[in-house]
Amino acid sequence: MNTNPTKHPLKLGYKASAEQFGPRQLLNFAAVEAEALGTEEEIISFARRFDPHPFHIDPERAKDSIFGGLIASGWHTTSIFMRLLADGMLNQTISMGSPGVQEVRWLKPVRPGDILQARLTILECISSKSRPNMGILRTRGELFNQSHEMVLSLVGTHFLVCS
Repeated sequence: MNTNPTKHPLKLGYKASAEQFGPRQLLNFAAVEAEALGTEEEIISFARRFDPHPFHIDPERAKDSIFGGLIASGWHTTSIFMRLLADGMLNQTISMGSPGVQEVRWLKPVRPGDILQARLTILECISSKSRPNMGILRTRGELFNQSHEMVLSLVGTHFLVCS
């Protein structure tokens, strides 16, 4: 497995394998435009379906909340990170899925108009003992707003094909 810390090695359409990743490797993903996922309408629409707290669905009631205004659901924020991860890395690999994420932390509220950028750090890359064609990546994902404040962090595990 690659053990050199490097910048993002992937190019669109290229199917990277587990061996191309190594510990301390950083991958930065493009910022999400405010209109794409973080508009007031998108925040309210997501929250109405999946997390209907007043501070996610009602701008007037949100003003009286601890947040002082409308904020995105943490699950919406996590979904935005997932989209950036899929577009920035997973869709350029031969992914074999994931057993899940750990240590999900919503550190700052995401507000309408925020522009979010993701970073992924490879913590560990090992070969599966039971499946020789599978590599296991353990990663730390982070999402930042336009002020470079971390709004989300999580640790995840990814299964990738070994070449």
